[in-house]
Amino acid sequence: MLQIKDVPVDVHRVLKARAALEGISLTEYARRTLEQAARRPSRDELMVELSSIETVETGESAADALAHVRADPA
Repeated sequence: MLQIKDVPVDVHRVLKARAALEGISLTEYARRTLEQAARRPSRDELMVELSSIETVETGESAADALAHVRADPA
């Protein structure tokens, strides 16, 4: 259970309107929005994940690599 107090009137109005446009209740809209947010990693989680990726040396600069990809996207 989650209860959010002191939501500004303008925010409530916008969220309620978006829910109505989707044909769902404000509660369902809020639930979906929170579920989507929970599936995305936070900045800190993303930084931890990215720091665990091993560096690959290609022998060319990032600019040259990008130029090659743009020249031959296949």
